[in-house]
Amino acid sequence: MEDLKRKVVEIAKKAEKDGFCKCKSGNFSLKDKETGYILITPSAVSRELLEEKDIIVVNGEGTVIENKSTHKPSTETLMHLMAYKTREDVFGVCHTHAPFSTAFAVQKKEIKPVVLEAMAYGERVPVAKYGRTGTEALAQSIVEPLRISNACLLESHGALTVGKDIDEAFLNMQYIEEVARINIYAMVVGGGKEAPEFPKEEFEAIRKSDSSH
Repeated sequence: MEDLKRKVVEIAKKAEKDGFCKCKSGNFSLKDKETGYILITPSAVSRELLEEKDIIVVNGEGTVIENKSTHKPSTETLMHLMAYKTREDVFGVCHTHAPFSTAFAVQKKEIKPVVLEAMAYGERVPVAKYGRTGTEALAQSIVEPLRISNACLLESHGALTVGKDIDEAFLNMQYIEEVARINIYAMVVGGGKEAPEFPKEEFEAIRKSDSSH
């Protein structure tokens, strides 16, 4: 369990270093395949000070199983739990306020799949309907988006990604932020015109080619 806590701390610190989170924002979790418990970052703790003992363990209903600190679980714990309930293949969840992705969330616009890298997270980045931070409404808002993609935007809030483990979830976060940035730059270069999407048939051809190897 300590190794898993260390991994959550590692990803949380990487996210802040990469500029995806400022100060105490964002939250990260992973699901232990052996116990089914979720290990999640605490609420309102600076990433610089974050240690393994600060990571909180909860069960699938959000009941605290282990807390070696005085901190409370992330205010977005309900959202993380919903991601795991919605997708049995998910064992890692990342939520950030990465600036380029969040710009699309504020505009309530999908991040279009304009480059091949979008295939990594499922091509689409749908927008989850607005829900206030920490509420059941926010948790429910991610259900439909996660049924079609490993990434979604939280309207007027930020971004959420999932993966087979927390490393993949964070990689998906890096990908959507990069694709969002390319979208914005392409619009500038194109004089305000939206960039064309990467051909869907090309995505399908590459996917078939990869599966045949």
